Amino acid sequence: MAKKAMIEREKKRQALVERYATRRAALKEIVNDESKPMEERFRASLKLAKLPRNSSPTRLHNRCQLTGRPHAYYRKLKISRIALRDLGSMGQIPGLVKSSW
Repeated sequence: MAKKAMIEREKKRQALVERYATRRAALKEIVNDESKPMEERFRASLKLAKLPRNSSPTRLHNRCQLTGRPHAYYRKLKISRIALRDLGSMGQIPGLVKSSW
């Protein structure tokens, strides 16, 4: 089980990403538009840099929804390999059969 603080920090980052998504996209559009004057593009890039760092989607990290584990994460199921094995052993995931020999 991951530390609760790490799980909460990730939730906080997710909320910031959602809150600043439209503002960030608008500023990026101005920065990447080469038809606009250089000064306006530069001002937009400065505004983009002033936004909180945690509002960038690249700072998000996928975590298991059951345990908070950051590694060995299956995107399709949103859980880690260990949680997948446990749920599969208990018969909680339809169509998954854990082999044993």
